[in-house]
Amino acid sequence: MKQGLSIGDVARRTGLSVSAIRFYESRGLVKPDRRPSGQREFARADIRRLSFILIAQQMGLTIEEISEVLSDLPDNRTPTKADWTRISQHFRKRLDDHIAMVERLRNRLDGCIGCGCLSLKTCKLYNPDDRARAAGPGPRFVMTGESVSPQA
Repeated sequence: MKQGLSIGDVARRTGLSVSAIRFYESRGLVKPDRRPSGQREFARADIRRLSFILIAQQMGLTIEEISEVLSDLPDNRTPTKADWTRISQHFRKRLDDHIAMVERLRNRLDGCIGCGCLSLKTCKLYNPDDRARAAGPGPRFVMTGESVSPQA
């Protein structure tokens, strides 16, 4: 019988703290078995699962979003390439949207971000009469890709 990994082993392999692993367990993201002594026993597949969680969080996904995606993975076997491909397709659109937003930010960093502040001298050109305010609060041009033509 193959022996599972202790929580300390998983922490060393993933770089996560033991408390973080316990948190993810409490949220149902990993489901270790219990040894007769009561200690947690993790499958090797949990290392991939936890690594995926870290990457997903770095992408800005919430624990709830990560939980939803991981709910489709098998608990009792290592995820296959097909499993991971299916999950990655879920994130592709989100990543593409995020990349587009970062590119807009880079391209407009020295100009108007559409916040409606009218504090920059150039706002009279980019956002005359505070027209961006009609689109809603916040940095409209960077976040949504909207623009207000100076002639509009």
